[in-house]
Amino acid sequence: MKLDKIDNKSKRLRKKLYLGEFAVFGFQLQCQLSCTTDSQYDAFTDELFVFLEAQQLCTVCGASKGRCDAIVLPEARYGAPEASAIAALKTWLENHSMVSEPMLGELQDLTYDEFEVV
Repeated sequence: MKLDKIDNKSKRLRKKLYLGEFAVFGFQLQCQLSCTTDSQYDAFTDELFVFLEAQQLCTVCGASKGRCDAIVLPEARYGAPEASAIAALKTWLENHSMVSEPMLGELQDLTYDEFEVV
């Protein structure tokens, strides 16, 4: 089945395949952290999760004390993060005392695109 054509697929099939209006988009977040203890790291992740929730975003986070690698996606079942929420996250990261070198990737289809691990 060719996934690049959605006009010949029923709404039910598009929903099952996460295509068209049912696609889910997200982006990659990477940054360096200046955390030296577990409690500092926990404080940073708590702040990040509270901020993301306020922006109606959520994350799949794989981080260690020195680095944060995450996929950020909308809280809604389908769709993409709002541009204003992405801009707010970028500003928040740039102004956070424990963060250096924040990088936000491009929006990608979370079902069909592969993220490059850096």
